[in-house]
Amino acid sequence: MKSASDGLLMAYIDGSCLENKHVDAQTPASWSVVIVTGDNELGKGTGTILTEFYGRVQTNPDADDFIGAEVGSNNTGELTAMAEALRWLLKHNEEREVLVRTDSTYAGNIASGHWRAKANLELASRVQALWNEVSRICQLKWKHVRAHKGHRWNERADHLAFRVLNEQEPIPFSFWKPGQR
Repeated sequence: MKSASDGLLMAYIDGSCLENKHVDAQTPASWSVVIVTGDNELGKGTGTILTEFYGRVQTNPDADDFIGAEVGSNNTGELTAMAEALRWLLKHNEEREVLVRTDSTYAGNIASGHWRAKANLELASRVQALWNEVSRICQLKWKHVRAHKGHRWNERADHLAFRVLNEQEPIPFSFWKPGQR
């Protein structure tokens, strides 16, 4: 892969769900995306945030922002984060190399088509379609990052997803410290 100075974008994604057992369409779940420039493939937490965004997982098929999640769960949060990151890349990427970093091997393998979904089939299908579309315009890969191990950008994505899930405003980045929820 190219170095960060050659234009590598890193997209850190995360999902969150408080009650991740016996989930249904009313179970609250959330997602977040942190786009970083100047980090490297090793994901040392260097670089600068280009943008960050987040939201709740939508399970209502009649809602404008519904993309196929049948339930609110950590997995649907992770897949929704992947979808939102890929949507952003379609709008803003100018054929730059992209590495998606996620603490969910599930989301990475479903998105890239290495695994077949057994639930939330519409969401998984839409995420795979987005992955394929973005892959046509840039070199796209994903890589696992260990959760809750102090990685700066993964911790930031976790913070954002956790805060929106709990209906709290995220702490502005300039005041936030890794590990702070």
